[in-house]
Parts: sequence; structure tokens; C-alpha cells
Amino acid sequence: MTTTTRAPLAYFLSLQYPFNVIADEDDGGYVVVFPDLPGCLTQIETLDELIEMVDEARTLWIESEYEQGHDIPLPSYPEEYSGKFVARVPKSLHRRLVETAEREGVSLNQHVVALLAQGDALGPVARKLDEIEMQLATIQAHLRYSVTGVPGAARSRNALFQIPDAVAA
Repeated sequence: MTTTTRAPLAYFLSLQYPFNVIADEDDGGYVVVFPDLPGCLTQIETLDELIEMVDEARTLWIESEYEQGHDIPLPSYPEEYSGKFVARVPKSLHRRLVETAEREGVSLNQHVVALLAQGDALGPVARKLDEIEMQLATIQAHLRYSVTGVPGAARSRNALFQIPDAVAA
């Protein structure tokens, strides 16, 4: 018969467990939840109470579960990323990237990181522009007047809208 030794209570109390702080819009204050400790939560009125109440709630939960002989889960940690990945690209693209990096006096890695960051930043902007264009198209479809052109340098602002004869009369 094998017996397993349980880690001492002090071990679990020394672990740092992640928690989420959620603003309580209805009653004010905040709710603090420990995702790794089922049912472990507390409420606070101000963020000044956060450290004291978080430590108290975590400690009481662990002590209670430990005394009842329940398993204490270990804390989870957000996934860590190495900052490395491999991407296969066509030879022609690879050549253009290397040539551009050399012209700009940076490494290929720095150049690709800058391009990826730029593309990542532009994605949400492009989606928002698409959304605005759709909204403008919907608004224009409901207008009584139609927009027929873009003003030239010599055209006045009032020349933007062409009022149909039937409406103008």
C-alpha cells in the first residue's frame, strides 16, 4: 500500500494565485474572483482594500479546503511566448524583404517585426473604416438628395449636392 504525502499548508499559502477584479456597476465597489480557487471570491468597496482583502480571501479559502482534506489546485499562469516563430515565404518575397532591410540599414528581423507591428496596428483601423463606409452608404441611401461628385478646387461647398428638379420645385 502506497501513501502519498501532502504538501504542507504553508506551501499552498506561499503560492501566488491570479485573480480578477470586476467593477460592480449596480452596487458600486468591486468583486474579486480567483479563477483557480473555485468559489473563492470577495467584495471590496475601494481599490485601497484590494491587497488586504485578496490575501485574506485566498488564505481563508486555502486553509478551509486544506482542513477538509480537499486538494488545493496549483495556480495557473498565463501562457508565455518565446517571441519566436518560423514562417515560410516565397523566395521572391524573402529577397525583397532582405533588399529593403539592407536599404533601410536594419536587420531582416527588425524589418519584418516592424512590418508585422504596422500590419497588426492597421488591422483594427481598416475594420473601423469599413464599418464607417457601410454606415455612410446606409445614410446616403436614405438621403433625399444624392451626392454626385467630389468638389474641385474651384467649386464651392454648395456645389456638392445636386438637388433633383422635382424636389427643388
